This record gives sequence, C-alpha cells and structure tokens, in this order.
Amino acid sequence: MFSLPKDRGRSCRNCLTPKSSVLEPLSMPRLPRLDAPGVLHHVMGRGIEKRKIFLDARDRNDFISRIAELVRDDSMAVYAWALLQNHFHLLCKTRKRPLSLSMRKLLTGYVVNFNKRRKRHGHLFQNRYKSIVCQEDAYLKELVRYIHLNLIRAGLVKDIKDLNRSPWSGHSALMGNMERDWQDTEYVLSFFGQGRAARRNYLRFTQSGIALGKRPELVGGGLIRSLGGWAEVLGARRRGKKQASDQRILGDGKFVEAVLSEMSEFEKENLRLTPKKEDLAALAARVCDIHDVSLAEVRSGSRRHEIVEARRVLSWLAVKALGYSGAEVARYLGVTTSCVTRAVEREKGLDKTGYL
Repeated sequence: MFSLPKDRGRSCRNCLTPKSSVLEPLSMPRLPRLDAPGVLHHVMGRGIEKRKIFLDARDRNDFISRIAELVRDDSMAVYAWALLQNHFHLLCKTRKRPLSLSMRKLLTGYVVNFNKRRKRHGHLFQNRYKSIVCQEDAYLKELVRYIHLNLIRAGLVKDIKDLNRSPWSGHSALMGNMERDWQDTEYVLSFFGQGRAARRNYLRFTQSGIALGKRPELVGGGLIRSLGGWAEVLGARRRGKKQASDQRILGDGKFVEAVLSEMSEFEKENLRLTPKKEDLAALAARVCDIHDVSLAEVRSGSRRHEIVEARRVLSWLAVKALGYSGAEVARYLGVTTSCVTRAVEREKGLDKTGYL
C-alpha cells in the first residue's frame, strides 16, 4: 500500500421534473473516479459547447469564494488554479470530503447563482468535470506552472508581469501580490527553496515554461502521457520494460500500481463501514447542502428549478440507492406517492455521483 504524502501545511408532476440538470449527462460508460484523503488531483471543467462560464469579475469572484469555502471547511487543500473564459483548472488535494462531493457543491452552487444572475436555465458545464490523480513528487511543480501559464497562453494576460498581478489564477498569490489565505502557497514554495529565494526560483521556473507551449502531456493520464509520448513508450518496450498505466492517473508504473492498490483497499473499507440504510434526514441535509437550498424549501412545494432538482435527486437516492419505499419518501417530502414514483422513473439526465 503506498503512503500518501503528508500535508505541509427537494406536489405534482411538473414540480418534480426540472427543466434540466446542472451537468450534461454522459451517453457512454465511464470509469469510476479515483479518490482518497491526501490524493493530489488536477481537476478541469469546461463550458458546454465551449461556451463561456465566466462572463465578468462577479462570476469569477463567486467561483473563487466557493473554492475558498471548500478549503476552509477542510474539504481540500488548493495549490494552483486558473479561471479561463470557458474552462477552469484546479490543483488540489482531498481532505475530509471526497472530491466528488466537493466538486458537486462547487459547480452546482456556482451554476445556480450564474443562472439567477443571467436569468437563464439549463446546462452550463460540459459533461462531468475531469480529474486526474497525479504523482506529487514528479508533477506538482510542473502542474503549478502549467496551470498558471494558461492565462498567458489564452491571451488573457500579455506577459509574466501581467500574470504576476492577475487575480484570476493562483500565481499572483504565490508572488505575494494577492492575499489568498486559503491557498497553500507555503507548501508550493517549499518545493523551490526557502525564504525570498523560493519565490525568485518559482518565478524563474514559471517564466521558463512559457516557451514550452501547451504541454498536452499534463492534461490527462495514461502511459503515453506519463512517459512523455509514443517514442518513450516504444523505447521502454524495446528495452523490455513494462509499465502499469491508467487513463485516470498521471505518474510512473510503480505509482499507478500503488494508487490502484490503495484505492482498492480504500473502497473495500468504505463498503465495510458504510451503513446499508442511511437516515432520510441525513440524506436530505447532504442534498440540500450540495444544492445550496434549505430543507424547508425542498418540503415547501416550491417550483424553483434548483428546489425541484434537489427534490428529484433526494427521491431517487432514497428509493433506488437506500431502499426506502415511495410512500416513506412521499410522507417525508409532503407529496403523493405517485409523484415520487414518477420522479424515480425519470432517471435520464440525473447525475447521481457524489451524494453517497
């Protein structure tokens, strides 16, 4: 088993059917995400049809404040981040809350507010977010640099001097020009030395990455990316070296094997410890927290989109995942049993990951 690095540092059919989900549904099978406390993730989210997800500073500041909230409740540690026009990058390490729960709270809350501000409905993000488990000692510095330089590559800032003071990435905090008490700048700078020299070394390292271009090898996992390209893969094969690989992991063969072994043990432990039937009130509290609504609103009969969606998710999870009867859920929500049944049957477009 590999040892994870220590931190330094919701009474009718229309009411129950939402106009759409926050996240676009997938039509193909997908691998389960890998996660455990202490795992480093490179997380990426993109606007549907490459549309802009941030239209002004108010949008960006809302998103940033939600990341900060996740850090302050000890859900994650954040080392690097960047907000582009139609996508975002986040380099983080999970702590007390699984990544899926944190990302659902972040993205759902943001989309609810975005839609309110823009008087719109419907999807904002394309499919689900992408997350890659990363080998920290080999990739943390490279990923911090790659993520922050996105603003220059996208033309959102002109050069490194503009990047140093831009509020839309974590680079300015690392340079001491923006106060982000939730961003773990100390941990990142510790990879570059001590005191003032660490900041100078970080800046020098970041500047040197401008000429390296887009770095596609840093935005996914798998053997080709982990080894640096097909030439390296073929060379390793010729030398008789076999490497374990996984498209969800950026790291060498030993790291991939260790992560998969650790995840297997972690999942087994979760299955052993997780009770088969959770209390409805506890489930409702979690759904309300993720959707940023109150339990009173969910049980009020409100037809607001976000209330309807939370009610539908709660109905599906209680019946399908926890084994409650439709009548039990209906009594809890104050609706008819047939309403709950219809909600449960309309599973299409319902993203169920991250609640249980």
